[in-house]
Amino acid sequence: MKTYLVTGGAGFIGSNYIRYMLDRYGDSIRIINVDALTYAGNLENLADIEKLPGYRFIRANITDRDAITAIFAEHDIDCVVHFAAESHVDRSIKNPEIFVQTNVLGTAVMLNAARAAWEDRDGTYAEGKRFLHVSTDEVYGSLEEDGGYFYETTPYAPHSPYSASKASSDMLVKAYVDTYHFPANITNCSNNYGPYQFPEKLIPLIINNALNGRKLPVYGDGKNVRDWLYVTDHAKAIDMVMEKGRPGETYNVGGHNEKQNIEIIHIILDVLREKLPGSDPRRAYINEDLITYVEDRKGHDRRYAIAPDKIKSEIGWEPETMFEEGIRKTIEWYFTHEDWMEHVTSGAYQNYYETMYGPA
Repeated sequence: MKTYLVTGGAGFIGSNYIRYMLDRYGDSIRIINVDALTYAGNLENLADIEKLPGYRFIRANITDRDAITAIFAEHDIDCVVHFAAESHVDRSIKNPEIFVQTNVLGTAVMLNAARAAWEDRDGTYAEGKRFLHVSTDEVYGSLEEDGGYFYETTPYAPHSPYSASKASSDMLVKAYVDTYHFPANITNCSNNYGPYQFPEKLIPLIINNALNGRKLPVYGDGKNVRDWLYVTDHAKAIDMVMEKGRPGETYNVGGHNEKQNIEIIHIILDVLREKLPGSDPRRAYINEDLITYVEDRKGHDRRYAIAPDKIKSEIGWEPETMFEEGIRKTIEWYFTHEDWMEHVTSGAYQNYYETMYGPA
């Protein structure tokens, strides 16, 4: 039975990955979820699986060397899937030090703990041990509006403290592969969307604001382009890289769903109007008048677009969910989980840990 250590598993992508893995493999795997439960870590994301025998939650910060070392000492970890990171660009602009601490130092702590637990005296590693570092396309910088894609060979050119911290953590992983022959992979993914996403990100922010008649903020001219990846497709890609990826390799994970930010907003408004029944009073204020252009973000990259050619040719993964389908599934999920959104936006979700597990 394989044991997976998932860092940041109470967050958006991490919780979707854990659910995907337990749905697929059931009792044939064990998952240990390590999360510090900062502002975006929400155990309500996993409330339906927390009693499963193959799942365990441990509250710990990845920068805490003693706590992470103890987890490796107590459990025979086969695979690490490292999601844990500060990930919101706006927050990185206001407080870059936290991003360096979590994303760079935290990754170093994870790498050192895994290496100490896995490396034999002769510098080799037991069969099946694997560390997968989940990163972002933002490390590559910005593309021209008229074409081109990010490939695994694209030079790094980060423009925000967030992307710089992720680029630094990527380089650490590459260094451990080269120096220690450490069994690791890196995945660089495009923008994820889907259930359980914290509402400071574009899609859940627009859905929540529109349903409450609030302004819909748009940076600059709204024509910045992102490549959108449905979160379950991403979870499948990570699983496939872990199983089939060549050790030491980087794989780009993209959705082939390029959209301008302003396009996203118009699509969300159209789907909301379509889904809301005529008797719902919210229909009256869901319109384009809510769109409000605001000063552009500092260092705002113009366009991201991932070329997932390598992961398709080597591993056989490709995105299955086109944006038109995925956004409908996402909006429908938020419609049926309004209590989740209320807890997150009010901060009440932060009480969940104490309710379930007692004081931290």
